[in-house]
Amino acid sequence: MGAELSTRSEPVEILSEPESWELLGGVSLGRLVTAVDDEAHIFPVNFVVQNRTILFRTAAGTKLISAAINNQVLFEADDHEAAEGWSVIVRGIARTLRTDEELEDAQRAQLLPWTATSKTHYVRVSPVRVTGRRFRFGPEPDAK
Repeated sequence: MGAELSTRSEPVEILSEPESWELLGGVSLGRLVTAVDDEAHIFPVNFVVQNRTILFRTAAGTKLISAAINNQVLFEADDHEAAEGWSVIVRGIARTLRTDEELEDAQRAQLLPWTATSKTHYVRVSPVRVTGRRFRFGPEPDAK
């Protein structure tokens, strides 16, 4: 218990994978990062965590094409309050859902688009690696 107390006072704490998934499950806006033709692209997406994967909906276009062309993606979500914040990054494989079974499973998540657009394609990011950090805010230490 003493070691746990000492790590709690550190300005940066590495989160376990279960802690990272729990935090991801508590927010609904993240960023999908992918590359097309050696150019990085970042897209804000509303999402849900379903069975330790990231699920989002999209319309046909750059986001969908990008996920199809380069299925290795990064997904990042974060949040903060006055005293602390956190960030979780999921490195994973993005795949458009196609089978009836996959689509039925995705529809059970009740993920609705935030914008008044038709987003008929579901994309699931299956994790390869999940990393998270919690940041405690405070003054910069005195330089010596």
